[in-house]
Amino acid sequence: MKHILLKDGTLHTFTNMEMMGIINVTPDSFYSGSRAFGTEKAMERAEKLISEGAAFLDIGGESTRPGSAPVTPEEEQERVCPVIHAIKERYPDILLSVDTYHAATAQKACEAGVDIINDISALTFDPDMVHVVAENQVPVILMHINGRPDHMQDNPHYDDVVEDVYAFLDQQIDFSLAHGISDERIIIDLGIGFGKTVQHNIDLLKNIDRFQDLGMPHLLAVSRKSFIGATLHEEDPEERLFGTVGVSAYAAMHGIEMARVHDVKANLDAVRMVEALQ
Repeated sequence: MKHILLKDGTLHTFTNMEMMGIINVTPDSFYSGSRAFGTEKAMERAEKLISEGAAFLDIGGESTRPGSAPVTPEEEQERVCPVIHAIKERYPDILLSVDTYHAATAQKACEAGVDIINDISALTFDPDMVHVVAENQVPVILMHINGRPDHMQDNPHYDDVVEDVYAFLDQQIDFSLAHGISDERIIIDLGIGFGKTVQHNIDLLKNIDRFQDLGMPHLLAVSRKSFIGATLHEEDPEERLFGTVGVSAYAAMHGIEMARVHDVKANLDAVRMVEALQ
């Protein structure tokens, strides 16, 4: 049974798959239902996600959808830090992650009370990020990405997508350990949709058991993404809920610890039924 070591020294053990609800404090994230621009709207969304059973909330201040333009760390901090502080004040027991690849934002978020750093670059975009994670003793989500968000979907190529992603994550785990991050504070994410074709994403999910060998808790992040739309011929993200739930149920059957989703209740209900039947 896998676990993570939190900054206060307590262990969070995964006895079942848990849900990470998405709060995008942005005007341009790909799915409008996740947008909660401003602290008041973010608090309303946090309340909804927590009431539906979220164990984690992921707060993002910059859209990283394919083709997105970056924002400055200062603007990102102005968006996320007040939200982190407000949620922690009202819901002190909820675990918060900040979705950022900027070390300065990660540091400010830690000061505001965040519990986890969710870095889409797995510590590769900002050389200071590894030090922020190690010094604040917070868990980190290491996600695979091929390229950067503004160009990652420009003809992505792999020799073997499963083994290439595995090798990258293995390398970044070693890098984290060498810089003082405990192995109990590392979570992996395959980076579904980040520099990958539809077939790359399908191949990774078909071979999801391969990544158990890394020995770390695994975050699945596929909610309403375009590969689901392409597979089901649903161009509108609004129509991709059932496809998302199907992937969450599949992941639960394979022992994945966490799912990052826009719709907590639907995914959690399906996962709990799968677990009961197993």
